[in-house]
Amino acid sequence: MTDIAGTRQRAYGREGSGQGRLLRLSTMLWRRPWARATLLLTPPLAWFLLVYVASLVILLITAFWSINPFTTNIDRTWSLSNFHQIFTTPAYLSDIWQTVAMAAEVTVTDAIIAFPFAYFMARVAAPRTRTVLFVAILLPLWASYLAKVYSWVLIFTNNGFLDWVAGGLGLGHPQLIYTNWAVYAVFCYLWLPYMIIPVYGALERVPGSLIEASQDLGGRTWRTTRSVLLPLVLPGIVAGSIFTFSLTLGDYITPLLVGGTKANFIGNVIYTNIGIANNVPFAAAMALVPIVIMGLYLSGARALGAFEAL
Repeated sequence: MTDIAGTRQRAYGREGSGQGRLLRLSTMLWRRPWARATLLLTPPLAWFLLVYVASLVILLITAFWSINPFTTNIDRTWSLSNFHQIFTTPAYLSDIWQTVAMAAEVTVTDAIIAFPFAYFMARVAAPRTRTVLFVAILLPLWASYLAKVYSWVLIFTNNGFLDWVAGGLGLGHPQLIYTNWAVYAVFCYLWLPYMIIPVYGALERVPGSLIEASQDLGGRTWRTTRSVLLPLVLPGIVAGSIFTFSLTLGDYITPLLVGGTKANFIGNVIYTNIGIANNVPFAAAMALVPIVIMGLYLSGARALGAFEAL
């Protein structure tokens, strides 16, 4: 009996000791908020550093290597040959310029479309109508990216829906498939929700008294929009442009499926050099170009207060 009692006492002691350690740990975390934050953020930060930052470092290092022309193996000798080839070849410079121009055009178009749509949602629509419009905006985001792109391929293809409608109206048969116009239209459709939502959030925060004051002082619709609304909503527009510009800048699937061989963008050059030419160092060097462009773009967006509108 004495042995049983001693065993139970030791077990209770171990259990009490464990509870005591947990209590002391809980007290320490309660008294030190920085310890709680460190314990909470360490796993995701470690994963972020391992997967994202480490891959960027490897990408940066690979960009300074080259391919041996005889063995087609990677030559791990440091050189600037890839960057020299990119910035001295007119075709690659044209691809970079075409990609940046397309991203800028898509961004401006989406901003022009999103502003009145978001204004109607924030200032005019009834709560039930606003809910319906929100569902209409978010519903395409739940669909597969490839399904949306292929649906546009069916619209633009020869003898497709667009040909059928234009032919019925006597407008001829527009040949848009495998053109940059088709790529532009699909990009505008795909990224429009990412512009509407930040602009709506910015418009919703504008006090109605400012609009009423402008109207009381004789400001018409255009003057009120230009002098009151646009300066206040600009951070939201720039925040939305971060998504539309960056997503267009790095996409290669839409140009490949909708633009065909006529669409030469940065993403397609990277894809070709990885999958067909098997020139990974050159693809890594080309991949650094949109990273640098987005770094400069984000610096400008931060100066305009875009991060506060996200």
